[in-house]
Amino acid sequence: MKFLFIVTMVWWSVSNELVAQNTFTLQSNSLGGQATNVEEFNGFGCTGKNQSPQLSWAHAPEGTKSFAITMYDPDAPTGSGWWHWLVFDLPASCNSLAQGAGNLEASTMPAGAIQSITDYGVAGYGGPCPPAGHGLHQYIITVYALKTEQLGLNKNSNAAVVGYYLSSNTLAKSSIVAYYKRDKQ
Repeated sequence: MKFLFIVTMVWWSVSNELVAQNTFTLQSNSLGGQATNVEEFNGFGCTGKNQSPQLSWAHAPEGTKSFAITMYDPDAPTGSGWWHWLVFDLPASCNSLAQGAGNLEASTMPAGAIQSITDYGVAGYGGPCPPAGHGLHQYIITVYALKTEQLGLNKNSNAAVVGYYLSSNTLAKSSIVAYYKRDKQ
């Protein structure tokens, strides 16, 4: 009986590891559990470098025709959170973005990708900038595997509209979370 239990546990452990290795996964080589001055916004009282993190993803589900990426702060004192980054129409052949790709002037996004309006009122990446002394905010970066090649939106689309289209076209999604705070000055 003990042998059967051990064999069952080994099989369970190996099968779970194999399943976990093939799930849709997002990671970053430049962003850890805490955002830094590199990612921080430059404006609204913040003085960061405003560089989007390097991102890579793997194991998209069958049928994926494009990807989208969002960055959202649910802790912003607005009643509805704060959208920091909205990228969509990334081709299915794309599986990573370089650090700083959210800079519109850098032109490092894949052809056809669209970065639309954030809650800062402009397109492109807008990094963390929580109110000073407000405590830790979480920044949720999500990659979406989509069943359509294009959302049919443009660079002037706001977060609510982008979110609506993402919701109705998502096959799978994966997120990473980083935290950031600004001390009282």
